[in-house]
Amino acid sequence: MADDGCGAPVQTATPADFDTNGQVVLAGKVTGSDGPLGGAFVRLLDGGGDFTGEVVASPDGDFRFYAAPGSWTVRALHRTGNGETSVTAEGPGLHQLAISVG
Repeated sequence: MADDGCGAPVQTATPADFDTNGQVVLAGKVTGSDGPLGGAFVRLLDGGGDFTGEVVASPDGDFRFYAAPGSWTVRALHRTGNGETSVTAEGPGLHQLAISVG
């Protein structure tokens, strides 16, 4: 994976038939009023709101995290605004998310 210079790996799109190998995968796209937002910092927060990890959205706004089962908040930070979504992942599989930044 490429690196943006700050340590957060740049992401690629996650297809619907992505093999999760029995893991919880939280993946999706960051969008703004003009479409996908590349370069957004996407943060994973646990059920208590604590920071767990960060990636940089691909040029097409894609991101992906591997997580444990549980409740998660995914927050996108971009120069044009911020957005977030929450998900409860009760077990392994691909959990698709969409984050609108405005």
